[in-house]
Amino acid sequence: MGVGGGHAGRVTGVAGVVLAGVLLVGCGSPDAGSVPAPSSAPVSVPVSTPAPSSNDVLSPAVTRVLPTAWERLAASADRLDPAAGYPRSVDAGKSTWTTKPVDDWTSGFFPGELWLAHTMTRDPAWVARAQRWTDPIAGQVTRTDTHDLGFVVDDSYGAALDQTGRGAEQIVTAARSLATRYSPSVKAIKSWDTEGDDDKRGSWRFPVIIDTVMNLPLLDRAAALPGGDPAWKDIATQHALTASTTNMRPDGSIAHVAVFDPSSGQLVKRDTWQGADPDSTWSRGQGWAIHGFAAQARAAGNPELLAAARKAADWWLAHTAPGARVPSWDFSRPNEERDTSAAAVAASGLLDLAAQTGDARYRQVALETLDELATRDVAPDGPALLAHAVGGKPQDSEVDVGIVYADYYFLEAVGRAS
Repeated sequence: MGVGGGHAGRVTGVAGVVLAGVLLVGCGSPDAGSVPAPSSAPVSVPVSTPAPSSNDVLSPAVTRVLPTAWERLAASADRLDPAAGYPRSVDAGKSTWTTKPVDDWTSGFFPGELWLAHTMTRDPAWVARAQRWTDPIAGQVTRTDTHDLGFVVDDSYGAALDQTGRGAEQIVTAARSLATRYSPSVKAIKSWDTEGDDDKRGSWRFPVIIDTVMNLPLLDRAAALPGGDPAWKDIATQHALTASTTNMRPDGSIAHVAVFDPSSGQLVKRDTWQGADPDSTWSRGQGWAIHGFAAQARAAGNPELLAAARKAADWWLAHTAPGARVPSWDFSRPNEERDTSAAAVAASGLLDLAAQTGDARYRQVALETLDELATRDVAPDGPALLAHAVGGKPQDSEVDVGIVYADYYFLEAVGRAS
C-alpha cells in the first residue's frame, strides 16, 4: 500500500529536503433503535480545492523535534528487551516507560515507530531494531479474542512486509483470525467480548467501537496476498459502512460504542466507554473515524466512505481552531486535559483525506496541528516524544502522560506531510 493506504507505517518520499538535516541523528548501530444496513450505492462527493497555502509545508518546529524523536526512540529500542514488555506510557516526570506484555493492544506501535524511522531516515540501523521488536508479535497472529490485530500486527509485520518483503504469512494468519469476529447479521466485526464483565459492558452483547475501523487495513492487505481471501476486503468495507451510520451521528460527531443485538443485527443503542457520556464526543474516537474512514475509502475506492471521512473531518475542523488544534480528551470537557494522541491521529487522517480529495483545508489543519504539537507538547525529557496524552480518563488511567501511539501517529503524519 502507498501513503494513506492504511494506518501502519507506510510512508514514502520523506527522506528528501525537509528531513535531510536530521537523517543520521540517533540512528547509529544498536548498542438508538433500529438502523437499516448501510447502502453501498455510490454517492456524489463534492471536492473543494482552495488555493494552496504558502505555508503548505512542515513548520521549522516540526523538523527541529525529529532529532529528538530519533534519539529517544533509538535509546529505548536498544536499552529495553521485548521479552520484558512493550513501551506503552510514561508518567510526567518519569524517565522510563511503563511496559505491557506483547498481548496488549498497543504492542505494535513501538515496532511501527521503528519501521517509520527507517522509512523516514533510510538508515539501515533501524531495520535490525524494528525486526527485533516485531518478531515476538508472531505469537499473536492466531488470536481470535480481539479486534486489535490491525494495531498489533499491521503496524509491525505490515510495515516489515513493505520494507523487507517478509511477514506475509503472519499478515494472512492474523487477518484470518480477525475475520472470525465478523457477523453477517450485524455486518460488522465484534470489538469486545464483554460477557461476564462486572460493569456496564457486560450488557453489551455485540459492541462495535469506533476504534475497530483502524484495524481494517489488515484485512485489505491480507486479501491481496497469497493465501489470503478476497472476501476479507469486503468484510473491511462493510464494517466501515456500518460504523459510518451507527457510530457516526447525523452531525458528523462520533459515538464511541454502537451496541447491537447479534441475533437481529439491529442497533440497540449508542454508548461510550472512553468518552465522558454517551452523547459526548471522545476526541480520540473522532480522530479514529477520520483516519479509519479515509483509509478504507482509499482501499475500497468507495465514495460513501470518503463522504463519511469528510463529514467526520469537517466536524473536527468546526470544533478546533488555529492555536487550539489539540483538543481536550472529550469535546464536552473543554477545560480538562488536552489529548495529544487524538490530535496526532486526526492529523494523519486529515493528510490522507487531503491527498484523496485535493481539499487544502484538511492539509492546512493537519500542518497546524503538527506545529502545535511540536511547539507546545514535546516532553522536556524522558523516553516519549510527546507529553499530554490521555488514555482513559473515565477509568482514571493514563491521564496527562506520554503514550506510545501519540508518538506513532505524530511520526506517521510527519511522513505523510513531507
